[in-house]
Amino acid sequence: MPTLVQTPARGSARQQPQAATVFPYDSGDLRRFRELQQLAYTCAERVGAWLEPGVTERQASARLGRELAAAGVQDFFHVHFAWFGDRTAFRHFHTPLQFFPSRRRLEEGMPYILDCAPVIDGYTADIGYAGRVGASPVWDRIDRDLREYRDLIVVEARRRTPFNEIYARVDALIARHGYDNRHRVYPGRVIGHQVTRTTARGPAGVSVLGFGIRTLQTLGREFLGERRYGRSPLWADGRASRHAPTPGLWAVEPHVAFRDVGLKFEELLVVTDDDAYWLDDDLPHVRRWQRAADTSSDIATDVATDVAVEAR
Repeated sequence: MPTLVQTPARGSARQQPQAATVFPYDSGDLRRFRELQQLAYTCAERVGAWLEPGVTERQASARLGRELAAAGVQDFFHVHFAWFGDRTAFRHFHTPLQFFPSRRRLEEGMPYILDCAPVIDGYTADIGYAGRVGASPVWDRIDRDLREYRDLIVVEARRRTPFNEIYARVDALIARHGYDNRHRVYPGRVIGHQVTRTTARGPAGVSVLGFGIRTLQTLGREFLGERRYGRSPLWADGRASRHAPTPGLWAVEPHVAFRDVGLKFEELLVVTDDDAYWLDDDLPHVRRWQRAADTSSDIATDVATDVAVEAR
């Protein structure tokens, strides 16, 4: 619950509300959020394995919806998205309608991104799953670099670096890599947004402008509540994000691109009163990075062994 500073003496500055910094979830809540995030990634992986040249974004999005429904999902934070080719980099996106799945067909060598946000019993996940069909050296290079963004974000959140400054440091890393910032194309230029356990009672499975009815009801309450403290449930680079990370869960999605190849991950970041950590490390992109690191380590070991043998 919000708290107030002590009543000032007569003639001093007006009383200002201050938000209590109390983490709102217990271990049982975190387990439910984690299970739902795993479910969302599992469904996205199944669709990724099913994709092949000729499939359209709309077909991929519909398949993702069927996978989620079969897993018991009846509501969602936002509609399911699928982007192929240069649309993964949001090239020529100027209106919100351009984010919706199109008739773009997948081709050999194309990247793709699947994005879904299921809700079960009020618990919400919001994930981004990236892949490619066939070989793409550019995609592989971006994917290797993307791990640095995940590390950077959690380190800065632990330091209580203001949200807008973390955004700026991600921007600086993108520039050093020679990529483009594409999360700035999202509505509100967001790199993330707060996720809560919804308690709204609107109709489940019904969307308006891409967002579930219950999502809009919840977001409305969050905007009003956070505005009172000069904050926002959206994480961007503006004035409303000039504050230390707010305790709670944040869906974070650094999205970068090189020319027509876009890549991102999206997962839940836990921000407590004095710490921050990713909700789960057993995720497809994290496992992919670990396999690559293990392979590099094995190669380095083999080379060192060969050198030692030759030196005898």
